[in-house]
Amino acid sequence: MATANIIDLSGNSKGDVQLPAVFDEAYRPDLIKRAVLTAQANRLQPYGTKLYAGMETSAESWGSGRGVAQIPRLSNGSRAARVPQAVGGRRAHPPKTETDRTEKVNRKERRMAIRSAIASTANAEVVMGRGHRFDAQLPLVAENALEDLEKTKDVVSFLQAAGVYDDVLRAKDGRNVRAGRGKLRGRRFKNRKSVLIVAARDSALFRSARNLAGVDVISVDSLNTEILAPGTHAGRLTVWTESAIAALEGMFE
Repeated sequence: MATANIIDLSGNSKGDVQLPAVFDEAYRPDLIKRAVLTAQANRLQPYGTKLYAGMETSAESWGSGRGVAQIPRLSNGSRAARVPQAVGGRRAHPPKTETDRTEKVNRKERRMAIRSAIASTANAEVVMGRGHRFDAQLPLVAENALEDLEKTKDVVSFLQAAGVYDDVLRAKDGRNVRAGRGKLRGRRFKNRKSVLIVAARDSALFRSARNLAGVDVISVDSLNTEILAPGTHAGRLTVWTESAIAALEGMFE
């Protein structure tokens, strides 16, 4: 069974820990992508048009004898309305709220996907392929004292000592303007994902690390494929606490 080095808050080696069998799972990017896309599709809010959209208009046909097409026209002008084949008319086939946009993935495939995503956090080649910057041995396991840090500056000091703070700076400097209409709807910027910290329980770390660019903190029992593989790309730079590693034993089987 493989082992990993445990580091303290100063970045010094504290001992070794045996890794659970989940870290031996094969890398399956196809299953990871399916699981992430399924999760995103199943939380999509239904959308569609109003039932009578484009129909509530004063448009009436002029009838025959005027040398123009007999389509409904606005009463205070000559522009066509109501019919879908004319400029200014309603949409022929608008999106409907009753459309089923959900997707399904088999339970065994979903569990294999999250096991594969967990194992990929220990693969330096896959993690570097995502663009992460780090100078540490993977998987990165920290002592449990990390969960009790109450100040953001203490979390920053640990990330610097662990050799992963450069990735936080990468995420901070990599904010881009979103393409499309979303930039007008409160989603102007796209922020990069950086370090993921997996803790064994809800603790002060959830609040002290929340303002760091791209950093997410999650409890081990809330792990999912999407947070381990943002954008369907596995290999997120992850810091595990010692208790979180122990809690993984027998999970997702």
